[in-house]
Amino acid sequence: MSNMVVWGILGTGSIARTFARGVQGSRTGELAAVGSRTQESANAFGEEFGLARRHGSYEELLADEAVQAVYIATPHPMHAEWAIKAAEAGKHILCEKPVALNYPEAMAVVEAAREHDVFLMEAFMYRCHPQTAKLVELVRDGAIGELRTMQITFSFDSGYNVEGRMLRAELGGGAILDVGCYCASMARLLAGAASGKPFVEPEELRAVAHIGEETGVDHYSSAVVKFPGGIVAQLSTGAQVNQESVVRMYGSEGWIHVSSPWIPGKAGEPVSLFLHRKGAAAPEEIVIAADMGLYALEADTVARHLENREAAPPAMTWEDTLGNMQMLDQWRAAIGLVYPMEQPERQKSPVHGRTLSVRPDYNMKYGQIEGIEKPLSRLVMGVDNQRTMPMLAVMLDDFFERGGNTFDTAYIYGGGALERLLGRWVRNRGIREQVVILDKGAHTPYCTPEDVTKQLLESLDRLQMEYVDIYMLHRDNPEYPVSAFVDVLNEHHQAGRIGVFGGSNWSIQRVEEANYYAAQNGLKGFSAMSNNFSLARMVDPVWGGCISASDPDSRAWLAQHQMPIMPWSSQARGFFTGRAHPDDRSDEELVRCWYSDDNFQRLERVNQMAAERGVLPINIALAYVLCQPFPTFPLIGPRALAETRTSLPGLDIELLTENLRWLNLEQ
Repeated sequence: MSNMVVWGILGTGSIARTFARGVQGSRTGELAAVGSRTQESANAFGEEFGLARRHGSYEELLADEAVQAVYIATPHPMHAEWAIKAAEAGKHILCEKPVALNYPEAMAVVEAAREHDVFLMEAFMYRCHPQTAKLVELVRDGAIGELRTMQITFSFDSGYNVEGRMLRAELGGGAILDVGCYCASMARLLAGAASGKPFVEPEELRAVAHIGEETGVDHYSSAVVKFPGGIVAQLSTGAQVNQESVVRMYGSEGWIHVSSPWIPGKAGEPVSLFLHRKGAAAPEEIVIAADMGLYALEADTVARHLENREAAPPAMTWEDTLGNMQMLDQWRAAIGLVYPMEQPERQKSPVHGRTLSVRPDYNMKYGQIEGIEKPLSRLVMGVDNQRTMPMLAVMLDDFFERGGNTFDTAYIYGGGALERLLGRWVRNRGIREQVVILDKGAHTPYCTPEDVTKQLLESLDRLQMEYVDIYMLHRDNPEYPVSAFVDVLNEHHQAGRIGVFGGSNWSIQRVEEANYYAAQNGLKGFSAMSNNFSLARMVDPVWGGCISASDPDSRAWLAQHQMPIMPWSSQARGFFTGRAHPDDRSDEELVRCWYSDDNFQRLERVNQMAAERGVLPINIALAYVLCQPFPTFPLIGPRALAETRTSLPGLDIELLTENLRWLNLEQ
């Protein structure tokens, strides 16, 4: 039985009115309240729909204890902020599509719903209609044989109004986000049905568009997409041209025509699909009827799945939403469309709209490195996977709010782009003295004392910082005596450009030589190192010149000298995440670098201990690094907020010496 749901509507535009009528026609929904940016607008909406609860701000609506669920009907750029705030207020969420401006923002919305245990669904209403379920069934059951191509269109002429929502860049205007998102979602849905899955992601996407000179947004665009199984889709969308908004799919044994894919008829009116079987004289008409309107069906879908916190396919699940946003990002990237608010200089605050601050419930642990006054978070966020400002900002904001304050970058990452993005993020948030920056330079083949100076100065310019807290030589060059490197690093330390320094992928012998030379000459030596260190043995170097410190002799030296290590690939690049299996050799790098009989024995023990302690295997693998008898600050490189979230429990796991020895096959 479905739950009865008391709704509030956040926003008072045309789509808000459409959904309001839908709720009033549903079996499960009671429309009780509205929130607007002005009291006048809220009053007018409330008068139209007979609502007594009329709030003159969105905050007041979210504070209304009578409201169980909110429908977010603001322009695109406001979706993520208010979805997050709704989750924080404990409200269930139906958010107009697209759920956010881009994939990083969508991740933040999903994580907020997960954290606050509320329902979340992206409002693709057509996914709640029985026509869509029938379409999935036909494709999945092979009614047209093997699906090969699709033609999917959603396009209309909104009229030319540069100040209106459809064509205004500041409001996320253009066709792709407004209705192209339907095309993307349908293509992923049907390609998934062809392989027995709820959806699949594209292997390749190419696109062209007409972008208005005055508006800066896509007026119309077409994309060609390749999905697994050799399925090719042609997607067409527009906000300045009327096209036939239909879906056609062609298979080895026939084709299907969907004349009304997006708004399949009014309440009680039947809608037809036409199945053209190979060799048949005439198409087969398949009639589908619904006993209520499209938006009423959507409201009832929310109620039916409220306890599970997300809807069941073909309605939009959380993973489906995230995949669709990634595809829309790819589509926009293919035509070069970046919105003004996505530019680095505009990313002034986190997605939730508040000032960045550490959350009171964080579980981060901290340590010290001599020479640095600030405490360092025991986990270090690697800034090498976030190639755009929206992605970097969402990932780093989340890490900072969880108590993380140490960030790793390098001169070579992204050709310098990532140093620039990191520096911009720090300036935008005004947190330079609250964070520890680890930067690296002098990578092979530019590993010379002269290049140290050249690259450090350029790195500081990119970062727009006067100093970095920790500077690591990215590689060693044995052709130079250690004295040459120690001397130049001391010059920069004395000039205030470097707090402390060390070596990444330096042998212990060379580190000892460097520190002996420094001690004999009254200079500062290496304060830390950044070699690989992991429970898994690095069978073959990930890159040329890489050095691991996981062997017994290195561990004994680190323990004796209490040298802090900031290890990369601390979780063996995903070996402990479930990706590694002796019979799965699809990931060539994983196989080459980490596959060995002894590593799979370690993996078995990790899985066993994880099951016993009720944690994930990656938490045990990370705890192995954190619980060594010498200071460790492992680098992590999450590519999604979920990866950050699932890594953090490793901080709370205590491993004794006997646990470490057992995991490492030493007993």
